[in-house]
Amino acid sequence: MRRSALTWIRRLLGAAALLSVAAVVAAQAAEVSRDGLTLGPTDSKNVLILHASNSVQVFKGVLEDFSRLNPGIRLEYTELSTQQLYQDTVARAAQDATAKRGPDLIISSAMDLQTKLVNDGHAQRHVSPETRALPAWANWRDEVFSIGTDPIVMVYNTDKLAAARVPHTRRALLSLLQAPDRPLADSISTYDVQGSGIGYLAATQDTRLDSMAGALLAAFGRNGVTTHESTEDALDKLERGEITLAYNLLESYTRHRIDQGAPLAIIYPQDYTLMLSRSAIIPKQAPRGDLGALLLDYLLSPRGQEMLAKQSGMRPVNASVVAAAGIRPMALGVGLLVYLDALKKRHFLDLWRAAILPPGDAPRTDGNVPVHTHQVVH
Repeated sequence: MRRSALTWIRRLLGAAALLSVAAVVAAQAAEVSRDGLTLGPTDSKNVLILHASNSVQVFKGVLEDFSRLNPGIRLEYTELSTQQLYQDTVARAAQDATAKRGPDLIISSAMDLQTKLVNDGHAQRHVSPETRALPAWANWRDEVFSIGTDPIVMVYNTDKLAAARVPHTRRALLSLLQAPDRPLADSISTYDVQGSGIGYLAATQDTRLDSMAGALLAAFGRNGVTTHESTEDALDKLERGEITLAYNLLESYTRHRIDQGAPLAIIYPQDYTLMLSRSAIIPKQAPRGDLGALLLDYLLSPRGQEMLAKQSGMRPVNASVVAAAGIRPMALGVGLLVYLDALKKRHFLDLWRAAILPPGDAPRTDGNVPVHTHQVVH
């Protein structure tokens, strides 16, 4: 009888311990939604708010590692478009520039818009051993930092395009678009530069670097090109076989799909391959800029860089220059602001619409690349 009672007590204590552990685990467990992620204890007084354009699923492993190192911090991550990240920051400052609200760290693949935020006084300075170790192209004014790089590539569906016809340069792509049998008619996609910050950046850099950029746009239009607002959107179309080839996608997201078994292949254009940065800023209005700095320094640390490479597919900052392949990252700085000038932007978008959009289509007014009536460069 006594043994039975002791056994029952042990079981009760064991169950209570398990419940206690379960409660702790529940408090620490990740809460994942389509456009967000929450990690860490629900009752923490240290809440770190991160807004970024990185896909939740792709970035999840990196943030979980940070959370393991900092178990007392509540991390709330929201995925937003590059345009939304920019516009929200400007809007908060316009409402009350002295209020401490919004995210503690912003990460975006639209490095020109991030640079614009810095140029217009929306970021705070951060200096640490990690930021000081960055190469010059990856740190501008100690206010915007590259945390990793991503080649901008072409991607095709291997079930729909024979290897012998794969274009390895933009000139070869133009020839394929002009081929008599029109293999890419109604089966090619490119960024909608009116709604995508990264798409606008990539397209304007093409114009700057390639004398054939206009001819390529015209050929897109003649072949009934569709547009996408994100790499994920284009990859969905490619996987479903709705299109054959997509122009200007991010390598990291594509690698993730290929690893999952998608019938896709990457083309690194041999004439030049753009390499953009995922760039980070600590907003001037950050409620907990100290926590934003903590996350930034983790991402720039050797461990953080390794996790970014493994989990998100981005290239570490110190491995971003691939000279033999002609891949060099775009530098953060005032050079990125050229095509954010109001007149240049308007002229570029007019030419883009004329080439891409069917006759009679009205220009978009929602989510447009921001129009600025002036530009001040400090």
